[in-house]
Amino acid sequence: MTANKQTVTRYMEGFRNSDHEMVRACLTEDVLWEMPGFYQLTGKASFDREMEDDAFERQPDITVTRMVEEDDIVIAEGKIRSKRKDGAVLEAAFCDVFHMEDGKIRQVTSYLMEKKEVAPVFE
Repeated sequence: MTANKQTVTRYMEGFRNSDHEMVRACLTEDVLWEMPGFYQLTGKASFDREMEDDAFERQPDITVTRMVEEDDIVIAEGKIRSKRKDGAVLEAAFCDVFHMEDGKIRQVTSYLMEKKEVAPVFE
């Protein structure tokens, strides 16, 4: 596994365990985190604050199903399941695009699609 993929793997493990130090160690100081249509954050402090959403319990279940790399770009696809504090559960698919610099994450673009119940097409 390449150094960049190892960094992304540590980053995901840090999120799974709500380990802020582990995640921050994977980031450049001026990291940019964007979720198109929702937010764009710059810097480790902003990143750290957004990691803990008050609406969710800690330690989400994150499963990476595919990770590909070309040059200094790593793309991770997977699934996330996280309990909300109101008792509901978020189930979603994600695709994170990581721009790497010297083995650290310089930019993350996160695409997230919540799983909804779908009625059968044919009955």
